[in-house]
Amino acid sequence: MSGCPYFEKRHLLFKNKPPAEGEDDDPTQAGVNKASKGGIIYGDYLQLEKILSSQVLQSEVKGRKIHDEHLFVVTHQAYELWFKQILFELDSVREIFISGHVRDERNMLKVNTRINRIVMIFKLLVDQFTVLETMTALDFFDFREYLTPASGFQSLQFRILENKIGVADNLRVSYNRRHYRDNFKGQESEMLLATEREPTLLKLVEEWLERTPGLEVDGFNFWEKLEINIFDGFNQEKEKIEKISDWEEKEEMMAELVKQKEVFASLFEEKRHDHLVSRGDRRLSYKALQGALMIYFYREEPRFQVPFQLLTSLMDIDTLMTKWRYNHVCMVHRMIGSKAGTGGSSGYHYLRSTVSDRYKVFVDLFNLATFLIPRHWMPKLNPTVHTFLYTAECCDSSYCSSEDSD
Repeated sequence: MSGCPYFEKRHLLFKNKPPAEGEDDDPTQAGVNKASKGGIIYGDYLQLEKILSSQVLQSEVKGRKIHDEHLFVVTHQAYELWFKQILFELDSVREIFISGHVRDERNMLKVNTRINRIVMIFKLLVDQFTVLETMTALDFFDFREYLTPASGFQSLQFRILENKIGVADNLRVSYNRRHYRDNFKGQESEMLLATEREPTLLKLVEEWLERTPGLEVDGFNFWEKLEINIFDGFNQEKEKIEKISDWEEKEEMMAELVKQKEVFASLFEEKRHDHLVSRGDRRLSYKALQGALMIYFYREEPRFQVPFQLLTSLMDIDTLMTKWRYNHVCMVHRMIGSKAGTGGSSGYHYLRSTVSDRYKVFVDLFNLATFLIPRHWMPKLNPTVHTFLYTAECCDSSYCSSEDSD
């Protein structure tokens, strides 16, 4: 490139200038020491003096300093800080739904981003058990007596988190034969009661799913078309099976077909669905289930890709919370065996009872796979008619003109 005036000028910009007198010739030290000019510094900004002085070891207070108690305290404090961040993200998502800003689906990117951040934090929390498990049962036994009557169940933030996501009060396992809230007193108990009365993430997502475009009876009418297509498909399958010459194979396939028809018949019975909801086996309303299934089937369509990502992330949260509970169960079993917990519970046996679908908030989304059908059974979308614009047709103009400011 020699002879090019532009190149020569640029080249001069990158030539090393000799350091001025008293100047450090190390280029890595170039810059301005802004801290010396006033303003907040790192430690003050993060309030490190408060954070790093908050590890009070009970063994040390009682005259013995047991090494592994420090790890136990730091790990649980880290959990609580992450719970605080999850609640911060969760509240911002709930506010977008509550305010109606979710009707303008441009805000769905914020919802997905923040829900995905919660997923990433839970992955971190699940992995954090591996650090705690570097402590042996004997190491824990050395200081466990100092923890009574403290218990992980007393984590107010985690109980609030369960409430705000949508863990049903009537599905909770009792703790020490008492209602979970009775284990908290005063202001803490009042806070828990208040969060039980707030709109849960489950309820807000349910209302959003009920507005899924394409469910309208006077529009695409997805549900009616789906029912017709599925049972037409079963009739065609029956005709094929009846042509099979092998009697044993025919009987086996016909029995399986009858089972499948019964499964799908229950899908289209609203009263049966409501009965399952009353038992806690299903959590979403009948119409919300329809919306979820429509998103599930048409997830490759541009209109439904972002909603499908949200449903996937909600299942991830349930999965990771279950893994977190399970890891907690395994760790407690490993550390104390079948002894009672420091808070007075049955310990391992109580925790094991919480690892079930009772605590799975979005269980209906997992069950959507039960109703998978061949692609050619799905009602066909006409791109010129069924456009399903990103902003829902029922969207209020005031919502569409306003955006979440967070």
